[in-house]
Amino acid sequence: MAIERLFIANRGEIAVRVVKAAKVLGIHTIQAHSEADTEMLAVKLADEAICIGPAPSKDSYLNIPAILEAAKTTRADAIHPGYGFLSESPAFARAVEEAGLIFVGPSADTIERMGDKVAARQAAEAAGVPVVPGSDGRIDVTEALSVAEKIGYPVMIKAAAGGGGRGIRIAKDEAELKTLAPQAKAEAEAAFGDGGLYIERAILSPRHIEVQILGDGENAVHCYERECSLQRRRQKVWEEAGAMCLDDATRESLCASAVALAKAVNYRGAGTLEYLYDEAANEFYFIEMNTRIQVEHPVTEMVTGVDLVAEMIKVCGGAKLSMTQDEIQKTGHAIEVRLCAEDPYMNFMPWPGVVSTLKEPTGEGVRFDHFLSEGYQIPPFYDSLLGKVIVHADTRDAAIDKLVNALEEMEIGGTKTTAALHLALASDAEVRAGAFHTQWLEPWLEDGNLSATKGDAA
Repeated sequence: MAIERLFIANRGEIAVRVVKAAKVLGIHTIQAHSEADTEMLAVKLADEAICIGPAPSKDSYLNIPAILEAAKTTRADAIHPGYGFLSESPAFARAVEEAGLIFVGPSADTIERMGDKVAARQAAEAAGVPVVPGSDGRIDVTEALSVAEKIGYPVMIKAAAGGGGRGIRIAKDEAELKTLAPQAKAEAEAAFGDGGLYIERAILSPRHIEVQILGDGENAVHCYERECSLQRRRQKVWEEAGAMCLDDATRESLCASAVALAKAVNYRGAGTLEYLYDEAANEFYFIEMNTRIQVEHPVTEMVTGVDLVAEMIKVCGGAKLSMTQDEIQKTGHAIEVRLCAEDPYMNFMPWPGVVSTLKEPTGEGVRFDHFLSEGYQIPPFYDSLLGKVIVHADTRDAAIDKLVNALEEMEIGGTKTTAALHLALASDAEVRAGAFHTQWLEPWLEDGNLSATKGDAA
């Protein structure tokens, strides 16, 4: 069944992205919005819009009955969840399917299986994908001590459910493990309603590499890899395609492992497999799968020319993949930086405000995915992401130069943004050399590298 009327159950820049992709496919778009998002750009661009509740997320974008009722009222035949909110909720996917609608994403069973880190790890092992040495399943504190002794310290204690860096602790020895494991359990219970834990060997100073895959439930292909090692508080701030730290043989092996796992779980839609890469040992380990479109998908689109959002809409509507693996070619290098309404000079304090001026960066190989307009009141209720500046060039050095030009050209008046952070990173010698890892950015910030820069480019 091809999708004809698509309900977008999300907000912000991803809602705009889905509306635009659907319109190219000739699909009627219906934008959901909270009372706080009436003036959001996606609402203006969609063919129609409907309010699903008050500003708080729990009353709107996380309110499954309200979303389904609105979809029914507007005669939608499919729901796109975007990223965040309910995008990786098996309960939501199941409710959508039970309501007779198409969920633009994998099946509820796949989301459930791959959303549980223990089950995902077991699926990866069964598909022959390397995983970090660790526990075989959910464990208690006593079992954690036994496993840690076997695999060696330091170990990472992780929540079995959820993501976003919640519930993670690193223990250097047995004493720390005894102290930190109960803390991780309590945080996981508070954040996800699930206190399940597992542990794995901590790979110190790894690089974060991920592979973009597409599947139609039977076949799967990859769209190469991205590097997302520049992170603050385990949140990505700067992403690239491809990963310059990989040699061709490692890249080929990494991408093949991602396709093998996607096929093993009969994956449908767009998804991402995340890996830790130990550069010194030239070894990679699967850590988790994101069963949705990701914030950083544009860099992959820039280097491959594949419209990932359109492709996921088509395959979830029943179509087969429109391309074979050998038809997906990679050219040049792309970089994306996340632009948030935060003051980077004030410990990244959120800074909602009214957009007084908006000047978008322009030029070949420059893309600005956002949901802003002049006069728009940035609501204080949601994530601070305003948009993403994405650039593509023949080489990584040229892409960084183009990023600097784009950030300097761009103007967003009336709020603070993290543009200054990205300009400072772009001028840093280690960033230019690609000499960083997942624990690199926070010490760099603590050393005053940002505060030493001149002016606020926002």
